[in-house]
Amino acid sequence: MKDITIKSDITINNAMKALSETGKKCLLVVDDNNKLLGTLTDGDLRRGILKGIDFNNSIEEIYNQDPIVLKEGMFKMEEVGAIMTAREIDLVAIIDEHWRVCSYLTWEEVFSNVKNPKKKSLTVPIVIMAGGKGARLEPFTKILPKPLIPIQEKPVIEHILERFTDVGVNEFIITVNYKSLIMKAFFEELKPDYSVDFVEEEEPLGTAGGLKFLENKFNGPFMVTNCDIIIKTDYSDLYEFHKKNGYDITLVASMKNYTIPYGTCELNDEGHLKQINEKPEYEFLVNTGLYVLNPNVLSLIPKNKLYHFTHLIKDAQKSGNRVGVYPIDDDAWIDIGQWAEYQKAVERL
Repeated sequence: MKDITIKSDITINNAMKALSETGKKCLLVVDDNNKLLGTLTDGDLRRGILKGIDFNNSIEEIYNQDPIVLKEGMFKMEEVGAIMTAREIDLVAIIDEHWRVCSYLTWEEVFSNVKNPKKKSLTVPIVIMAGGKGARLEPFTKILPKPLIPIQEKPVIEHILERFTDVGVNEFIITVNYKSLIMKAFFEELKPDYSVDFVEEEEPLGTAGGLKFLENKFNGPFMVTNCDIIIKTDYSDLYEFHKKNGYDITLVASMKNYTIPYGTCELNDEGHLKQINEKPEYEFLVNTGLYVLNPNVLSLIPKNKLYHFTHLIKDAQKSGNRVGVYPIDDDAWIDIGQWAEYQKAVERL
């Protein structure tokens, strides 16, 4: 059984990585004697990050210190299923009489013989913005449109599509401009078992301008992704996060940690040197290029004008719309928009 235990002094950043590595939605917080102290879910981490807690702080403030547990040898599987359903939890720890962790049960294990009611099929439309020239990936993009650049014998757009089709999505809309005939020919030959429609931009319209053609097309929230990113996350959870919080736009943001490889000079109010900070670290939430949008925000986009998502978000905020952020771990975001990142993506995939 995979070890999903962590200590309470682990940082938020490292806990997010641990969640990503284990593939679980919950970690067990233990002391040096393996005694259970609590649980930490991806939701706990997300709420902590959105409250502004530093990524390098420990999880002490955010983990659940009153977890639901099972005593070893003192439960029946049907009782576990009822508890997990009623409490809406994905994982429960099994402990001995001294509260030491013996093992754990996941939702998948408990409901292995029945259809999982929590695993909802995602049926929202996905818009892929694929009209750009991909100048940072020349000379490949002198010949191919950026979405068809190969990674491990598949074009990047197939990797993107597979992430969504794996969770039930079957409706895609692709905005095209540069080398659009090659893009269309690729899908004609691919003959996918999902729906693909194209929106043609006569002129490049930026990262959001082409969405204007889709005004009045959607009845509910839909997702938009750049064509040069691959995101590993729970898309259904992202969609529910967007709806539950009443956002009009939700952007997916990656946790990034940067270290300046020099000593930085900090000045006092008089302009004199106060101190030197040796190789300081800074944390940021970086926009990945994956969004959930409500249809009403499309009315903010001007017709036939170069217009980027930064413009849309700014105009949405001015209009009183709610804009949310859905944090993910840095390892869950693969960006192939430039050569250095493309080479890393080939290795990671």
